[in-house]
Parts: sequence; structure tokens; C-alpha cells
Amino acid sequence: MALTDEHGRLIVRMARRTVDQVVRSSDPPKGEESNHPFLREPRGAFVTLNAVDGGLRGCIGFPYPVKQLGQAVVEAAIGASTQDPRFPRVEPFELDRILVEVSALTRPETLSTTSRKDLPGLVRIGADGLIVTGYGYSGLLLPQVATEYRLKPEDFLSETCMKAGLMPDSWLSNRVSVQRFQAEVFGETSPQGEVEKKLD
Repeated sequence: MALTDEHGRLIVRMARRTVDQVVRSSDPPKGEESNHPFLREPRGAFVTLNAVDGGLRGCIGFPYPVKQLGQAVVEAAIGASTQDPRFPRVEPFELDRILVEVSALTRPETLSTTSRKDLPGLVRIGADGLIVTGYGYSGLLLPQVATEYRLKPEDFLSETCMKAGLMPDSWLSNRVSVQRFQAEVFGETSPQGEVEKKLD
């Protein structure tokens, strides 16, 4: 189901409360909003933490609908703030310097073409995120990454391959699977501030 603006505010504030509490006390809050039906829908979800002065501070999530949305948001928020291997865990003094963003994902679909060279024509910049899997590796980039860096479809495919630890042109190989998904993205406009829809 499509998320309303109110749904977006709720999941971003849920993620923010989780981040704040786990960073301050290492104990996540209880999911008091789990009675909302949309939170019980299985969906992939990512929580992204961005520094107010620019730059990524953490991003963890679930590409596939293996958890209920509410559970996925809470667990992703914990992961983004304390378990992203690229960054040290968030410290309490940083909480007023980061913006919380939540991406609720559609189920990924595998892209297939007669010729692998035609794959860029199936990638819609500003709408699709990508998952590349092959040779025992996997990488994902959210739709907003392509928009933020003004990537063309071929560049987006290559960047996702590199995110997986593969060569940039690995998407041309039949041994590599390419999936696309869409995301409804909501985020804070200021730390602990208003929430707006950023992508749908």
C-alpha cells in the first residue's frame, strides 16, 4: 500500500526515537505504534542517517520484505546508528547533528533483456533503486543516490556493481543478477524537526 504523509511522519519519528534511545542507553524503545495496520505489512526498508553539514553517517536496511515494516524500521535504525561497518557508532553529541531518513521499498524485480547492453534502458533514474548480485557478492543503491549524484542509468548500474565489490561493468555478465525496486522516502528537514516526503 502507498504511504500517506502521516505514515511517513510516523515511521521517521519511530526511527528517530529508536536512534536517540539506542545511542543514549543501548536499549531500543518499545514499538507502541505496532497496532497501525500499515506497519504490519511486510516491506523492505532502509534507515539513512545524514550529517547536517553533508555526508553519510550510516545506512542499514532490509532489501526484501522479510519483516513487517515497523520491525524493519526499528531494526534498521539500530543498525544505521550502531552497526554500519563503514562508520563508528553514533555518539550522543551527534544526535542534534544528523538527519533521519526512511525508505520503504517495493519488492525487487529481476531485470532481463535479450542483450545485457539493453539493461540501462530499463533503469529509471529518480524512480528505481538497484540490487546487483553475483560471484558471491551483493550490493544495493537506493533510488535517491542516482538523483543526488546525477547518474545516468549506465553509471548507476556500474556504481551498484562497485558497491557489491564487483568490477564496474559486471552488469554486462549473465552471471550477475540485476534487480530494481522503488522506494517511498521520507526524511527530517532538520534534526528532530519536520518530516517531508522526498521521493515516491
